Amino acid sequence: MKILYLVTFLVASLGYSQVYINEIDPDTPSTDVKEFIELHSTNPNTSLNGYVLVFFNAGSTSPYSGTLSYYAIDLDGYTTDINGNFLIGNSQVSPTPTLDLPETTLQNGPDAIALYLGNATDFPTNTAATATNLAHAIAYSNAATTQPSALMTILNLTTCINENATSNAANHSIQRKADGTFEVKAPTPGMNNDGSGIVLNYLTTVLNAASYTEGQQILINFTLTNPVASTTTFSIALTNGTFTSADFSGTTSLSIAAGSSSASTTLTLTDDTIDEGDEEFVLMISGLPTDIVPTTNSILRRVADNDYVVLNFGTPLNPTYNTVSSTAPTNYYASLEGLSGTALRQAIQDIIANPAVVHLHSYADIWEILKTADQNPANGSQVWCMYIEQPMSKIDQQQGNSIVGKWNREHIFCQSRGGFQAASNDTADGINVWTTTSASSTVDGVSDAHHIRAENGQENSSRNNKNYGLVNSSTVYAGPTTTQGSWKGDVARALFYMAVRFNALNVVNGDPSEYNGTNPSGNIGDLAALLAWHTQDPRDDYEMNRNNYVYTWQHNRNPFIDYPSLVSYVFGSNYGQPWSSALAITTIENEQLKVFPNPTTDYIQIEGIATATHVQITTLTGQFVYQTTIEQNQRLPLDLEAGIYFVKLSSQEKQTTKKIIVK
Repeated sequence: MKILYLVTFLVASLGYSQVYINEIDPDTPSTDVKEFIELHSTNPNTSLNGYVLVFFNAGSTSPYSGTLSYYAIDLDGYTTDINGNFLIGNSQVSPTPTLDLPETTLQNGPDAIALYLGNATDFPTNTAATATNLAHAIAYSNAATTQPSALMTILNLTTCINENATSNAANHSIQRKADGTFEVKAPTPGMNNDGSGIVLNYLTTVLNAASYTEGQQILINFTLTNPVASTTTFSIALTNGTFTSADFSGTTSLSIAAGSSSASTTLTLTDDTIDEGDEEFVLMISGLPTDIVPTTNSILRRVADNDYVVLNFGTPLNPTYNTVSSTAPTNYYASLEGLSGTALRQAIQDIIANPAVVHLHSYADIWEILKTADQNPANGSQVWCMYIEQPMSKIDQQQGNSIVGKWNREHIFCQSRGGFQAASNDTADGINVWTTTSASSTVDGVSDAHHIRAENGQENSSRNNKNYGLVNSSTVYAGPTTTQGSWKGDVARALFYMAVRFNALNVVNGDPSEYNGTNPSGNIGDLAALLAWHTQDPRDDYEMNRNNYVYTWQHNRNPFIDYPSLVSYVFGSNYGQPWSSALAITTIENEQLKVFPNPTTDYIQIEGIATATHVQITTLTGQFVYQTTIEQNQRLPLDLEAGIYFVKLSSQEKQTTKKIIVK
């Protein structure tokens, strides 16, 4: 066993020593957009399976004693080229790196980069440096007087390379020499540092568009650095996930004639009649001789589906009212009649948290729920992101750690305040797999779709765990300043639901702290602001449709969407008064509401307002030209071209439309 262990260790050690860090360029001109790291293997075409490149930060102040990681790149699935080189870098590096490094990722130093046997998952951000399974490392700086001392000790390094040794750090890189030492000179990305090796012929690929729609043509041009001596053939493929060869037509086998340096092909995207959603293809090149290297491979492009579904109601930004009806069963809320105060609140909870009725699904199932519940009514290939008031393609669902350009699951009652937690074995099981839940099981709030919305990942991160309320405070959230607040009533009604659904949750006045000691507080605010939001942003068809769909999964509803007036009886000015569903219907009769003068020129006066009313003005063709919410009789200035318009007035339960003429 000892001999076997020794042999295994020696073989492994020799294997690790075949790959090392060959060249790095952390400090580049302008805003560091040409950073790169080059690895080298002693043998060409060496697999990098089992390796991970880890970046460590020594800090920004003396004595540069930091030892924690800030980035890691898993190298599984990659190999070095015919010269033994493998290039990782920014998109502006030439030749184009095999593996992309986001701009400004590589810090200028004093820092360290280490190559390990392992996976990126072994080195999450802020992992302490270690010499265990270390294959190679380099410590570097851009000043002679600074070095990452603590990192050097851990990584067994005795030398820190100064990229600014030539007083030209922005235009020079750190390069390994044949004897294992390093020097600083002009960068040589993708090439041997000493100028040796096979001179590679780089193939550049250019597509005619950054994105496509079904039915369009994809024109692809391939250009070599130098003409080929003999006819060269290669193949391309576009397959990626649900995007298959049936989604396009055209020639995928190409030739570059002797003496030539280019080839091209035109592919036509299939324009079918199937609503399959947006898709993405990945252009892969194969079959090239070893001396021809693609400057870019795995080129990703999006194909928009032009057969998307359009629903019969508006987006939250251009809402419609009373087109979508509640699907609550007859007598679903019958037990609330005549109740008030705490008895009314308890009766609501008995309905929406009944363990014999309500279904609890996994947190992973929320992805599937949101793709329908939060579908953009104007384009079924998209979800509507609440806070930013914009759609995003369903295929932009966040899969990894990056939130840039992705949408994810936003908990309106944030997880840290509620103490929500997904199960360790959380998997998407579908609508027919569920468990029971109750009002006392607050942790179940992690997957209650009534308060989870599709949201742009970066905006979700900005919201963090803040309370809702006024702007100009670091502890409250009021959304992006450029939006119209079409989400505010939705937020309020979701929080009112959560406060009744779970015993440990409360909506309170003020700006409550996140924690009470070491435990989640269960509190979120501000109640006064949320009551105002509930009035200012009335329930619309989008929200009702969402309530209906979530009901098909969870078998419970948000009563404050079905009956918005309930809010006042549970949280507001009508608290303590007996509830009756008959009182929830606010009738708007034509003779009660007056819109004048008619004809008009530059304003209308609205009279007869008894409750918060949403005003929409549209053209004869249905184009929205004006909208606002008013709570009392009001004069509204207009700046419209002459013509006939419709003024729709909508309260929380009723609506009416008036026709006006603008001269």
